[in-house]
Amino acid sequence: MPFQEDRLKAIQVAKTKIQRQPVYLDTETTGLGNRDEIVEISILDHNGSLLFDSLVCPTRKIPADAIAIHGITDEMVQGAPQWIEIWPEVQAILQDRELAIYNADFDIRMIQQTHSIHRQAGEYLPRDYFCVMRLYAQFKGDWNYSRRSYQWHSLENAGRQCRIPLPNTHRARDDAALARAVLYYIAESE
Repeated sequence: MPFQEDRLKAIQVAKTKIQRQPVYLDTETTGLGNRDEIVEISILDHNGSLLFDSLVCPTRKIPADAIAIHGITDEMVQGAPQWIEIWPEVQAILQDRELAIYNADFDIRMIQQTHSIHRQAGEYLPRDYFCVMRLYAQFKGDWNYSRRSYQWHSLENAGRQCRIPLPNTHRARDDAALARAVLYYIAESE
């Protein structure tokens, strides 16, 4: 059965990734579009301890629809550092580390966009990362016929489906912890 084989492969990949002791990253943003940027970033170590957590002052106001999701307001980021101020520390943490991200394509794009918006020169894309969302989709096994791939699940749904007692608060620190818990759930599901 192809699904069973794919599920077992996902479990094995999760175990391998955990052995490599990745760091877990999550961001919150001003929105989903091509001009949006990061307003919060958090990085957890492989053991779940906090390596970095900061609000980020964007170059524009945070739209109401984004505030409704993550609760981060213009007032909250008013005294926060700008991206250019926190990037050296973030970059140092990520250097030579494997990075686990739930919906990696989105967060990597937001890092790239935020970098560009703040006119930050130099290397800015983490090179060694993997997507916990795609791995969970393979593990869960719901087929999406229109995409001809496994159906993606939101972090909130993945946490609920795995019965993980951590909330999906749409805050970077909590969501990085939930992504870590989902990866461990996959690895421990034989």
